Amino acid sequence: MTKKVGLTGKFGPRYGTKTKKMVLEIESKQKKEKVCPFCERPALKRLAAGIWYCKKCKMKFAGGAYFPKSG
Repeated sequence: MTKKVGLTGKFGPRYGTKTKKMVLEIESKQKKEKVCPFCERPALKRLAAGIWYCKKCKMKFAGGAYFPKSG
């Protein structure tokens, strides 16, 4: 992984820079810790597409497929 390409270094020279920049933005947002809307702690885990689980307050709820819906 280099400073310039980050997480998209795994693709090598394929797919072009614009596509890799979009993938980099999405994957970096996915890898950040998510905050639980109930207990306000960064303990969310994605169980399946749209199903989220908080490890602290033991709440299971439906949200967005890749990011929990806030609000």
